[in-house]
Amino acid sequence: MSSTIRNFEIELANIDQHVYESLAFKVAQHPSEHSERVAVRVLARALAHEEGLEFGRGLSTVEDPALWLKDPMGQIVHWIDVGAPAAQRLHKASKQAQRVSVYSDKNKTNLQNEWRGQKIHQAGSIALVHLDTAFIATLGEHMDKQNKWSITLTEGYLSVGFGEQTADCQLEVTTVGAML
Repeated sequence: MSSTIRNFEIELANIDQHVYESLAFKVAQHPSEHSERVAVRVLARALAHEEGLEFGRGLSTVEDPALWLKDPMGQIVHWIDVGAPAAQRLHKASKQAQRVSVYSDKNKTNLQNEWRGQKIHQAGSIALVHLDTAFIATLGEHMDKQNKWSITLTEGYLSVGFGEQTADCQLEVTTVGAML
């Protein structure tokens, strides 16, 4: 089975960061990847938007992050993972990259259990953006091959418009260190 290519056109209004952009990109959905994970990757791409931010090579290349930003010398400036990355993976990432972020819709107790008592380099500086599970499920259910989303973030409140519908949630932003 081959990957499903999903096209996204996004109107981004990240009022909290003063970022207003029109984004267009393709996302390859691995045959084993759920649409909810794709939704988290797309939101991470939009919310962390900066010039040069790219998707990793995908689930078949496990050493890559979901997204990354590299400098002209090829060094990783920003490593972004999604879901529930292992503590060992975050430890390695924070030694390789200047910044590390995790975007997750996973149960916070499970994340704590995964990371608690583990060695994670600079865990206090690894950003954790938690997205509501039901919110992500709604986006995953309505994902098509062609997607036009309107994403607005203001005072930590995230709203995504698609077609005639809107889904929204309050972002919970903390650090991996706060979960240990």
